[in-house]
Amino acid sequence: MPDSRPLRDRYIDLIDEIVQATLKGNIRSKEQVYQMLLQGVSTGTGEIFDRCLEEQINTTQHQVDNPVSEIKQAKAIRSLRALKTLSGEWERVQEQKHTSQAISGAVQSIITAQPTERLTALLRVTDPNRQQVLNLQQLAQLGKDLQQQAQQSSDPDSAQEIQQLSQGISAGLTSWQRLEDYVVSWIYDQNRGSLGFEGLPEQRGPWAVWAKQVNSPLPKSLFGAIAQNQPLFEWANKQPSLELAAWVELAVILQCLQRGLVAWFDKMVYDARVGAKLSISTFIVFAVIWSQIANALNQLMTTDQGSMLVNSCFQVCLQILRAFAQRDYFPLYGGVFASLNGNSLRDALNYLDEPLRRVEGTQEKARILTLLGYSLRAQGQYDRAISFHQQALEIARAASDRICEIANFNHLSRICVAQNNYSEAINYSQRALILSRQTGDRLGEANALTNLGYSEVFQAKEQAQLEPEVYERAIHYLEQGLQLLERLGDSVGGGYASHQSKALGFSSLGIAYVVIEQPQKAITYLEQGWQAAQFSGDLYLQGVNLAYLAQACYSLQNREQALYTGSLGAYLLEQIGSNDWRQPTGLLTILQGQIGAEAFQALLEQQRSKIIAFIGVDGYDYIPQLLQKYRDSM
Repeated sequence: MPDSRPLRDRYIDLIDEIVQATLKGNIRSKEQVYQMLLQGVSTGTGEIFDRCLEEQINTTQHQVDNPVSEIKQAKAIRSLRALKTLSGEWERVQEQKHTSQAISGAVQSIITAQPTERLTALLRVTDPNRQQVLNLQQLAQLGKDLQQQAQQSSDPDSAQEIQQLSQGISAGLTSWQRLEDYVVSWIYDQNRGSLGFEGLPEQRGPWAVWAKQVNSPLPKSLFGAIAQNQPLFEWANKQPSLELAAWVELAVILQCLQRGLVAWFDKMVYDARVGAKLSISTFIVFAVIWSQIANALNQLMTTDQGSMLVNSCFQVCLQILRAFAQRDYFPLYGGVFASLNGNSLRDALNYLDEPLRRVEGTQEKARILTLLGYSLRAQGQYDRAISFHQQALEIARAASDRICEIANFNHLSRICVAQNNYSEAINYSQRALILSRQTGDRLGEANALTNLGYSEVFQAKEQAQLEPEVYERAIHYLEQGLQLLERLGDSVGGGYASHQSKALGFSSLGIAYVVIEQPQKAITYLEQGWQAAQFSGDLYLQGVNLAYLAQACYSLQNREQALYTGSLGAYLLEQIGSNDWRQPTGLLTILQGQIGAEAFQALLEQQRSKIIAFIGVDGYDYIPQLLQKYRDSM
């Protein structure tokens, strides 16, 4: 006969029953408590049970704190311990119910979606940016529930498609189990922290290692292609099958790998700066991979299925970028050069631009646009970089993201210097300085001081101002920026952000001394800038520091160092597609003309071991080609 008593009375009795059974030893495990709660509390009445439990705990706690006798106090203490165990299991029951509801809702959203939208629906419910993210166990349960829905479906086509989604989830989790032990093992095996897109075949981070661990053709071939630096268009064109299950499996594997790497790098407490650098690389590389796949499929396929896969790839790319933009170490003052180089870098800016076109203005979009704008500036694409930064500025203002707004003022200042528009550069840096001091953004303030001093040095040089106080004021701003960064230390973005800005600060001060013809002082700061840029992994800043180091060494008639640093700078800048490669290459050409081709070649060979240690044999062999490329372009 159903219990007709009020719920409150029933739940107080249930709580008392569990406590008494625990005290008498009739309940010996938490699982028994869990099962009693699962059966005894009706769906939708959790708030009533919560209040009853809270009252019982408070009453028992009062008995413990205000004992009538030692015997009753001892019993109250045991009862309180039992109630706390009960409370913990009740939390587990609620979590389980929330999870069941979430999975049930996910299943419904997938099976009720249009056939061309079902993969999109699946990726939406597995989005890492959701408030309640499905763990692997819950994802497995989602796959099982989809399998049941497929068996119950009366529509053969829908049943087959839902079955494919279920199979893809199951296969992806199986492959992940094979890969899990190898997520970071490659770092120790290869003694490298690179994630791919550079280096020699079979030495590109984890991809070759992972390719050996998976059996499924699609992920195995993708990992192999990335390890060999094969264009993903060629890889996609060779795929014999575009079955939905295979692509779901690939999505599950890549998502698990990316999140596993980031989780591991984020826990590198012994060197948080290195961890932040590697996490940044992980986010960027995986986002680029998804966007490259989308672009490849878009060129190869015109069917509805192809469109579905393209949209899904862009969807995952955007999910990664959104998650990345929310990290405290997101590089508002850096680019993608720590993660990519060569053709992959040149293409990445287009690849990441496309998915961003598909979303409205959000705080995360503003931050990604900032990152890409910096990267475009480094490549000399000033107009496009300005467009990105102006978009980011508008979105950041609307989202009240003052830190992002300040960063874009700073970047716009730097672009104006590159375009010889020094008055506008000073204006942008002053706006960044005022806003950063108003909001307490110390990193933004340090960058603004650096940019203000940098802009004033170039303006004074252009106007042929000879008064020493003009340059002294500019140098003082630059020094203030560096001093502020020193005080910040590792307190910003795990230390990565301040290190990145230090590289820019040292570089700016060194360049300023080159401009005002004090090469010895310039070398001191440029060497520190090069070292800081190597740590952050920013190839552009490394190249710029080396280019000006070469100029300073040349001014001091140190031909050996001028050739060494100029060669490294020219190679790095050319590899990332920066037009600035012409500056050090032009200097090398002048040096070659002064001492003669034979003497230049002999000098180059003397520096061979040092150059190879930094850019490898291929880089060393490419230097004469760079000189010829420069001469041909004149």
